[in-house]
Amino acid sequence: MKQTVIVALALSTLLGACQYKSVNAPALSERDAEYIALVPKFEHHITQLPYEITDPTGLPPGSIKVDTVEKYLYFVLPNKKAIRYAVATGDEAFGWTGEAMMQRKAEWPRWTPPAEMIKRWPHLAPRAGGMEGGPENPLGARALYLYQNGKDTLYRIHGTNEPETIGRSASSGCIRMRNIDVIDLFNRVQVGTKVIVV
Repeated sequence: MKQTVIVALALSTLLGACQYKSVNAPALSERDAEYIALVPKFEHHITQLPYEITDPTGLPPGSIKVDTVEKYLYFVLPNKKAIRYAVATGDEAFGWTGEAMMQRKAEWPRWTPPAEMIKRWPHLAPRAGGMEGGPENPLGARALYLYQNGKDTLYRIHGTNEPETIGRSASSGCIRMRNIDVIDLFNRVQVGTKVIVV
């Protein structure tokens, strides 16, 4: 009994030292709940859940930093805190880094594959005219559109219909998140948010 108490106290101290605090899932609209339920079940078994941590970025509150090596997105909070989300990033051939500004937000966005993507993957040609938002749409529940010098980069931070890719290099340069996580981020960010991808 005494050993159990000692182990429990040690674990409590260790977890407290990590300064991780889980983030509550956002409230979902009826449409969100209905659509997310249709995304593959893997979405609900990802272990890299969002946590509030001590800010590792040094950026001002309201900023976003994406670490393409560690596969984390950080949303900076006041008081030297940040929320860390697991993401998928561009694969080696299509990775993107740089500084941008988020200038548009969309719920269950329409997706139109860029011409370069259709050239690489001709099977996407039927989608050249665009695809309405929904559970089969590659942009998932939300999209944050990244611009440089007022010009659309064509890169997005968005949800996904392939949640099994989270934690991997899998996209064509966009930053993918679990749908529940991108909804949470969407609710927190403002148009004009600075985004750094390293």
